[in-house]
Amino acid sequence: MDRPKGRVTAVLGPTNTGKTHYALERMLAHRTGVIGLPLRLLAREVYDKLVAARGPSVVALVTGEERIVPPRAAYWVCTVEAMPQGMGADFVAIDEVQLCADPERGHVFTDRLLNMRGLQETLFMGADTMRPAIAQLVPEAHFARRERFSELTYTGSKKISRMPGRTAIVGFSVDNVYAIAELLRRQKGGAAVVMGALSPRTRNAQVAMYQNGDVDYLVATDAIGMGLNLDIRHVAFSATSKFDGRRMRPLMPHELAQIAGRAGRHTQPGTFGVTGEASPLDDGLVEAIQEHRFKPIDRLMWRNDRLEFGSAEALIASLEAPAPEMILTRGREADDVQSLKTLNQLESVASRLKDARDVRLLWDVCRIPDFQGISHGEHTTMLARIFDFLHDRGRVDHDWFARQIKRIDKTQGDIDTISKRLAYIRTWTYVAQRKGWVDNEDHWREATRAVEDRLSDALHQALTNRFVDRRTSVLLRRLKMKEGLLADINDKGEVIVEGETLGRLEGFRFHQTGTTTPDEAKTVRQAATQALRPEFHLRADRFYNAPDTEMDFTEQGGLMWGDQAVGKLVKGPEILKPAVEAFVDDEAGPEVMQKVTRRLQHFIDRKVAAGFEPLLAMSRDEAVTGLARGFAFRLLEAVGVLPRSEVATEVKELDQEARGQLRKHGVRFGQFTVFQQLLLKPAPTRLRLVLWSLWRDLAEFPESPPPGLVTVPAVEGAPQGYYTMAGYRLSGARAIRIDMLERLADLIRGADSRGGFEATPDMLSITGMTLEQFADLMGGLGYKAEKGERAKAKPEAKEVEAKAPEASDAPADTTDEAAATPPVEEAAKADETLVPEAPVSAEIPVAEDAPATEEAPEVEVFYTFTWAPRRQNNRGPRRDGQGDRGKRKGGGKQGGQGKQGGPQGKRGGGKGGDRGPKTYEAKPKRDKPIDPDNPFAALAALKNQ
Repeated sequence: MDRPKGRVTAVLGPTNTGKTHYALERMLAHRTGVIGLPLRLLAREVYDKLVAARGPSVVALVTGEERIVPPRAAYWVCTVEAMPQGMGADFVAIDEVQLCADPERGHVFTDRLLNMRGLQETLFMGADTMRPAIAQLVPEAHFARRERFSELTYTGSKKISRMPGRTAIVGFSVDNVYAIAELLRRQKGGAAVVMGALSPRTRNAQVAMYQNGDVDYLVATDAIGMGLNLDIRHVAFSATSKFDGRRMRPLMPHELAQIAGRAGRHTQPGTFGVTGEASPLDDGLVEAIQEHRFKPIDRLMWRNDRLEFGSAEALIASLEAPAPEMILTRGREADDVQSLKTLNQLESVASRLKDARDVRLLWDVCRIPDFQGISHGEHTTMLARIFDFLHDRGRVDHDWFARQIKRIDKTQGDIDTISKRLAYIRTWTYVAQRKGWVDNEDHWREATRAVEDRLSDALHQALTNRFVDRRTSVLLRRLKMKEGLLADINDKGEVIVEGETLGRLEGFRFHQTGTTTPDEAKTVRQAATQALRPEFHLRADRFYNAPDTEMDFTEQGGLMWGDQAVGKLVKGPEILKPAVEAFVDDEAGPEVMQKVTRRLQHFIDRKVAAGFEPLLAMSRDEAVTGLARGFAFRLLEAVGVLPRSEVATEVKELDQEARGQLRKHGVRFGQFTVFQQLLLKPAPTRLRLVLWSLWRDLAEFPESPPPGLVTVPAVEGAPQGYYTMAGYRLSGARAIRIDMLERLADLIRGADSRGGFEATPDMLSITGMTLEQFADLMGGLGYKAEKGERAKAKPEAKEVEAKAPEASDAPADTTDEAAATPPVEEAAKADETLVPEAPVSAEIPVAEDAPATEEAPEVEVFYTFTWAPRRQNNRGPRRDGQGDRGKRKGGGKQGGQGKQGGPQGKRGGGKGGDRGPKTYEAKPKRDKPIDPDNPFAALAALKNQ
């Protein structure tokens, strides 16, 4: 072999020794130079570095799919296959020269090792395992050994969830890479993806995302072992075998070392290990990798470079010529040779091979790589079509070529779809880069490049969307940079940091949204805490100075600031001295917690003071002394409402002076309840129920009845004491407000409870009940309700005129707080102004000539109420324990009551016998005094005096 004279140096050593950097320095020291690199990705990286150093006007980039050649190009950056030969550059460099042993591409590297020389200097860079082969084939070569800058250490097996930051996890198939990246997205926020099949634009975008710290993890194929300089601290193998195109085989020790050596950058130490289903590496292999000691390469792939183009058969024979030396060996049959043999057997192709020019053209077409990864048949069919165009027309058909590109120029779809389109466009980019193959070469080179760029961007976006949680990755980067994070809170309370919505801020607590893993949640909270720290202090200041009108409490004891929960009430030392618990995140700090707690305590203290002012004023009044003072404290403990049955003895012991002291503070001694009228208003009632529930340690607080209702339905499962605290007394199926019950007592007081009485319209109007509901209410108070029917009397005309409209128009179940208990004197006069309870009916005149008809009398229902205190014992226990607890004297049946009718004798009734229909008469005025068992007897006696 004739070689130009010039110094030849082999710079050998492990990864991270600066071999490529040294080669670039040497090339720039010469006037012209060519460097061959193993990957298109690496070629683009080196091209960018040289452009930054010398400018784009003197640097060329030539790969199979890309060609940038300025007119004054002096430095050529190429893939090894695309290196221009015979140009006579001063400097020539071949990187990763150990690939001479690669079964697929090794013959290309071996050809450059044997035949490519610089006029002044030639450099071979690669692993130290190539020393014997280079020494044998290139005896004039000098050797320079370079040691690794940093230490490489084996760390064993680790789960992916425990991988440290700045880790590259290596897989050997697309499915494996995608599965690992998906797992990292769920557990670590995301990962960048780097594969040899990616376009330089996609790969650079993914690498930039990793280098910038947007993600902390990289998932890659063994492509990262070929000179890509990344900030990797740990390399983890997810497998130690790969498919080499023919079979699954274990990776050789030097191949593992090439990949593991990417860990550690410059002087920073690196580590490597295994993960997933990969078995731990044995000690001998680990030692070899750490010490960089491997078996020398003793076989280089070779293919004859002196080809014969006289005929297709002669070309095939020259390609299959035996190697001239023992160290050189023919590799397996390459794709281009297979395509040549297949096309030569096609009649449509073979008939066109007239001379060496045709054979050379066919060989050039066969060297189009199978970027698409389609079947051999489909690939050769496409090659045959291209050969037909070039042979018959001298150019690929313009319209056909345009259709192929237009079919691919679509950015919609998932990762696999876009990846396939990107592989297809690489074929047409390769065709467009061939000189003389298409019309308007510049146009098609730009067009195919533009399509590749669009697809590359779409693929990068698809990879990022699928394998990166953008929110978490952005936050991680900013946190690592120790930069201040600014939080923006919109009107919905959403917290937005660096354009990412992290959650909602409710009061002084941050609630994350959209987090799926503990690691992700931790990152989001860390970022939110840093960003919200100033906001917590500003918000605490606003809250501390906010008026009480902006705050409220809920019926479950929650404390609100506007519509945001900021705390809750908790049990205090006394029922009227509740404590508070503020809802403040620990990250907000103790200062914010103390400020919010103090403000909430001030609020509830003022709320209690305002709502129970009459009760607190009575407890502080020094004029209230003796038994009255003790009774005042009983009222204080009961929050202003006491069932009279519970304090009957204390009430009996109070003299008129003591009662007068208490009445000055609004205390009313009712027949059933002792209370302060002002504390029955809705606001104090609502607060009293909350405080009582806290004091009783109830798990769920009962709600206060709607304001304005005289009676309310019974609440199923209400806790004992609920109705008293609510200002009601349970009686039958409904509960009646205690102040209205006392008004009802005033009306019933003069009635004949032993002989029986009927409900008056005033009684029904006070309670807002129907007659049936009133009967049930009276039954709950200890009265027997006897139902009867009678003919409905027509009212006189003057009675119709005298009817009081307010009695008949009283709305049901409505009253207001201003309806205070009327004086006893007014209640006594109520009997004198009663109106008939029968509905008003006008008298309809009948025409004189109309036939006389006898109308059936209209029937009305009425109830007669008789005092029967024993009856209530058969109704079961009170739902709130408010029944009459003292035993009545004189038990037994009252008035000789029958089973269904009224009292026997005059009232008749009952079933069977000759007693005839039931009749009812007005009761004669009783001369004997009122039944002493009547609950209103004491007040009636006072009235008679």
